Amino acid sequence: MNKFDIRPVRTIDIHLADYDWPFLREARRDIDSFWQDLSAHKPHVYDGRVLLMHEHEWRGEAFHGLAFETSYSAFMTWKRLGFPDARVTNFFGMAALRTQDGAFLLGEMGSHTANAGQSYFPAGTPEPADVMGTQVDLAASVTRECLEETGLALSDLDLRDQWTAVVTRGQVAFMRDLRLPMDAQNAKRRIEDNLAQEETPEFSHIHIVREPKDAHGLTMPSFMQPFLDHAFA
Repeated sequence: MNKFDIRPVRTIDIHLADYDWPFLREARRDIDSFWQDLSAHKPHVYDGRVLLMHEHEWRGEAFHGLAFETSYSAFMTWKRLGFPDARVTNFFGMAALRTQDGAFLLGEMGSHTANAGQSYFPAGTPEPADVMGTQVDLAASVTRECLEETGLALSDLDLRDQWTAVVTRGQVAFMRDLRLPMDAQNAKRRIEDNLAQEETPEFSHIHIVREPKDAHGLTMPSFMQPFLDHAFA
């Protein structure tokens, strides 16, 4: 059973640094096999470049880390194998979209995506485009993913600089508090209208969660329910 540490985050300081990841050599056959199979079933999935961490520490509510660049195929293979290299951590930001009437909005990933059927906040693994100098701009990553996956304009969002981290084995999910100045039904309608205009939207449906039990029937990453329980407490 996974154990989750949920904590407020005051600052996030992650920098890009060189790292020779042994997993790339040790699991070369697994990576090639996994990607060949995934590509056959999900031809739209792209093997781009993503960021993972090889060092990190907490200093109170301040998070510090060192990240490195690798392939999406290597990252996904490592993840599917259960995070076999404990020195490495998956980190990502999520847009915890909350409406004027207190509901959260979750998107369900479309059938063409690598995480088809999973429901969670707009999110994405950081990529090289999110690095400014050497610093990983997680706030910009969250905003970009939110706009790409929901079609919401910056003017639609209350861009709060408030974060909550959900920490578990192999990963840290940084939830950014983003508010929408509209009720849940109107926000759902707005996003789904935006999705209808895209040829291959990442989200196939938008789910409204007004209390933790509303998410019980959804297929979600393991850290989502603990976060919702915490947020509604």
